Amino acid sequence: MTDLKPADALAQHWTDALPRAWKPFAQLSRLDRPIGWQLLLLPCWMGIAVSRTGFGFFWSDLALAFAFLVGAIAMRGAGCTYNDILDRDIDAQVERTRARPLPSGAVTTRGAWVWLIAQCLVGLGVLVLLPRTAQIVASIAVPFVALYPLMKRITWWPQAWLGIVFSWGALVGGAAVSYLPGVPFEAIALYAGCICWTIGYDTIYALQDREDDVLVGVRSTARLFADKWRMWTSVFYVAAVALWTAAAAIAGSSVLMAASLSMIGAAMIWPMLESVDDARPETALAAFKRNAMIGAAVLLAFALEPIWRTVRPILGV
Repeated sequence: MTDLKPADALAQHWTDALPRAWKPFAQLSRLDRPIGWQLLLLPCWMGIAVSRTGFGFFWSDLALAFAFLVGAIAMRGAGCTYNDILDRDIDAQVERTRARPLPSGAVTTRGAWVWLIAQCLVGLGVLVLLPRTAQIVASIAVPFVALYPLMKRITWWPQAWLGIVFSWGALVGGAAVSYLPGVPFEAIALYAGCICWTIGYDTIYALQDREDDVLVGVRSTARLFADKWRMWTSVFYVAAVALWTAAAAIAGSSVLMAASLSMIGAAMIWPMLESVDDARPETALAAFKRNAMIGAAVLLAFALEPIWRTVRPILGV
């Protein structure tokens, strides 16, 4: 059996050194495409950072951040595996996905289910480490995750449903560090902003598959927006920045936060949108991947104020 490396996988990755029999399972989890778990993880860390704005960080937050890292990798892998199980017939008809382990025959459906359960058990192990409120909030997301692969068949807005799912960590992260029962208001505003962000970047990602999606009947905002996709994704990115700014304001941040987020929009988001060439699908993939850097910049903007509140007493300032 020859290795089937997806076109959007990293050229070199630690999974290349895995035994040949293990590689298809790593591909099922998209371990060679870390952008997915990064985009799932960032809202979790943002939720911690924005909810700590008025108080400063605690050393226990580092352990919590690591738990979210492990959980994001495991649950993103489980989600991809589940998605591939349900979409194996569609994937076989799409040029970009027909080399995936299930349609190519590298993994059996039974083997994929076993791998899915194993990853879910890792996620469950992380869940029990979270505070009680965060456990409840995280558990509520399960039916939304289960329904996501079906959305592309019944709605033009599967990207919005992905936003609901992929942004859920903002609520969990906020609940995990909140001093009050439930989810803090700033985490809710952050969550809404992350949904808009997800709609934007996943629309860009879906630009790669528009022609194939027409043939197999898969719906997406990339098809819905058609030639006006750049305008509509800009609207969602602007909404994301506005809602992130609102989240920071609710948390009690300074005006500098709004200025920082505006600079991110002008210096990173707009050039990213302009870099996409409709005639070259690879430019859409490259633009999509830049969202990890955009998210990291937003996270840093959220984290600067609580970090300062933490170190200021130590420095005697």
